[in-house]
Amino acid sequence: VLGENSRSNKVLLELIRLGWLQSSQIQAFLWVFNKGHVVTKKSWLPALLIGKGCYPFWISNQYKTSKRIHFVRSLIREVAGFAPYEKRITELLKVGKDKRALKVAKRKLGTHKRAKKKREEMSSVLRKMRATGGGERRNELHANTSL
Repeated sequence: VLGENSRSNKVLLELIRLGWLQSSQIQAFLWVFNKGHVVTKKSWLPALLIGKGCYPFWISNQYKTSKRIHFVRSLIREVAGFAPYEKRITELLKVGKDKRALKVAKRKLGTHKRAKKKREEMSSVLRKMRATGGGERRNELHANTSL
């Protein structure tokens, strides 16, 4: 527990070595050397899990995204639309340049894993748009022209 870099720790280690102090008594002496008081440490989740709602599969369900968060994100996506780099990725995927789309995503997002996930997300968006006949906006335009 004690490091050998500070003077106070060296004094405590010397007292233990001489037999004048047992290691169980150290915490009583820590306040003398301005080391604060003993507290129970918090059990933190791994540092990977800093982002809200991005938890790996081995974490229990209490940390996974709730239905409310999923709804809010989908609503924001619907209102705000796609970022310019996401639009570029979809255009590249439309013309069949998957590798180039991956490169664009990797340059923007930083890691290969995130880029693959983003490319898959954009390709699933394209699939949904093709299944619905061009997306909601196209359907709205056709509805307005028929009036």
